[in-house]
Amino acid sequence: MSETKWEAVVGLEVHAQLKTRTKTFCRCSTQFGDEPNSHTCPVCLGLPGALPVLNREAVEMAVRTALAFGCTVHEESIFARKNYFYPDLPKGYQISQFEKPFSSGGSVTARLEDGSEREIRLTRIHMEEDAGKSIHTISASGTAVDLNRCGTPLIEIVSEPDIRTPEEAYGYLTRLRQVLLYLGVCDGNMEEGSLRCDANISVRPVGREEFGTRTEVKNLNSFRGVEKAIGYEMERQISLLESGGKVKQESLLWDAERQSARSMRSKEEATDYRYFPDPDLLPLVLGKQWIEQIRQNLPELPELREKRFGKQYGLPARDAEVLTARKEVADYFESTARLAPGTEPKKVGNWIMAEVMAAMGEHNIGIDEVGVNPEQLAGMFALVEQGTISGKIAKQVFEEMIASGKSADEIVQARGLVQISDEGELKRIVREILAGNQPQVEQYKSGKEQVFGFFVGQVMKATRGKANPQVVNNLLKEELSD
Repeated sequence: MSETKWEAVVGLEVHAQLKTRTKTFCRCSTQFGDEPNSHTCPVCLGLPGALPVLNREAVEMAVRTALAFGCTVHEESIFARKNYFYPDLPKGYQISQFEKPFSSGGSVTARLEDGSEREIRLTRIHMEEDAGKSIHTISASGTAVDLNRCGTPLIEIVSEPDIRTPEEAYGYLTRLRQVLLYLGVCDGNMEEGSLRCDANISVRPVGREEFGTRTEVKNLNSFRGVEKAIGYEMERQISLLESGGKVKQESLLWDAERQSARSMRSKEEATDYRYFPDPDLLPLVLGKQWIEQIRQNLPELPELREKRFGKQYGLPARDAEVLTARKEVADYFESTARLAPGTEPKKVGNWIMAEVMAAMGEHNIGIDEVGVNPEQLAGMFALVEQGTISGKIAKQVFEEMIASGKSADEIVQARGLVQISDEGELKRIVREILAGNQPQVEQYKSGKEQVFGFFVGQVMKATRGKANPQVVNNLLKEELSD
């Protein structure tokens, strides 16, 4: 075995489907899951004489994305024809951008598992249309083709070969998707194909500047799949080189079940596609004022929002990271914190992370589907702060709020869950508990203070969980000190 130390050189190409209602160059619907070949017209079918008309909304979403990643947006760009022949491409070419894309540069900040960050540069973001979909599993005698996706607007986000480890690739993709969701330009659904990734991978000895021969791995349908595929291909190439072999430039298909890749075809170069400007489309000209207007209307992006949550609400870094990971959760937290001024933001965040997000995970639903809006949750917090219910009872109330849709106040009144804070009543119960558990009392007084929890539990049991915990603790300490 050679003692050469190797490093990976990885660049990612991410295709993100834009959330427009209609396609890039025609008015056909982009709705997913409808009857095959039901959203087609002469333009997306490439019939003779049909002329494309550019979708303004798609351009605006593309520009918004480029600005969010710090790209330079060019005032003039050109659409080109990318020529190749495949059953799901009826025109025989795909409209894309090549020599003059609408944006270049920019970067994505990847967060790694140890909390450190790595900036990954972008080469470009360009616009293009999607191809159709070939389905190989319907018939044993051939391949079916669904052309509904033909012409769907995409942006391709191309990274520089700055990624060195599978973990960095995962962090890059996670942040990339997060920003796209914050912008509202893509739903990020890899299962439906609205976010797809190809990885270009090579290895080289550490310290060498020259790149090795690269392969492209396709059919990556999850971020963890990308991470595993990069790790697999790194090991395969290193093993091949160390045994005296050579890496062949080719495209590989990732098999998620077997956790391995197989050869698909030789890797194409740009010249193979015979790019040339599309004669049916004028150059795309963007005004400076329009670009600046889009920049001014960008939402607060996750990195900035995470830092603000720490500063404004006093949240620990990890809490701020979790609460801002999804825009809808961050919005929910801020709305609840604003409506519950008497509750510490840290407590609000803890509840959302522990209870609300647990309900989301258990039922595989979004936060809007939990059934408890920020105003209702703030109302429950108010009952806790007023001493009407305890934190323990609040959990029961919250579960019923989800199930019934009723407010916390309605549930507390209907079920008689009002917290017992009357010292006289609780002192009587405390004394009864101590009188009936003299052995434990003696243990406590002999120094076994862990028995204290036993007494608290007995009081809560006697009051069916409705006793005010703070009052109970004070009374127990008072009675046991005599």
